Amino acid sequence: MEMESGERTYPIWLLFDPRHPVRHDIWTPILDEVQDKVYRETHRRVDTSKILIRNAISNSLLVPNTLNWWAEEVVTEIGVFREIALEHNPKILITFGAFAFEFIRRVYKTKPKKGPKHWGTAILGDEFRKSIETFDINTTNRIPLLRRVITSGNYIEAHNYFCRNVGENYFNYVGVNIAERIIENKDDLDIWIK
Repeated sequence: MEMESGERTYPIWLLFDPRHPVRHDIWTPILDEVQDKVYRETHRRVDTSKILIRNAISNSLLVPNTLNWWAEEVVTEIGVFREIALEHNPKILITFGAFAFEFIRRVYKTKPKKGPKHWGTAILGDEFRKSIETFDINTTNRIPLLRRVITSGNYIEAHNYFCRNVGENYFNYVGVNIAERIIENKDDLDIWIK
């Protein structure tokens, strides 16, 4: 996957861990749920051709593999991304996996710093719910998602841990929650197919 595609001025951004290109495995089924709910309630569709899709860092070999080790090159890329994010102020910034979520926390200087290994499935699910509950269209809403669901040997357990509802479908759960925030703010988001 290339480092970046889409438009920086678009209100929806996706941030991936460069080691795990999950765009079609994870994002596409979520987007299907978003589009379905949004269309049924507003008769509009989100223009997905402009969504900014970006790797958190350019070199996957620099992704930290311990709780506290963040190479100077990663710190530099955090600074670069911070400038881009502050300049363009996305409204919905979706991260995929522990590394991308902690990367964004560091971009926005969220304390305390945590290592990627801190962010297990259940904790990311808690952070997802918190981001949905506190959604504010006047700021950048950082929404963490999983980077792996289908390929995991613990498919059902991952759904249950993240969603906190036994038997809940992850893609539907996440897609519907994101769609509801989009619908609530439909007049403040320039994201529609014209």
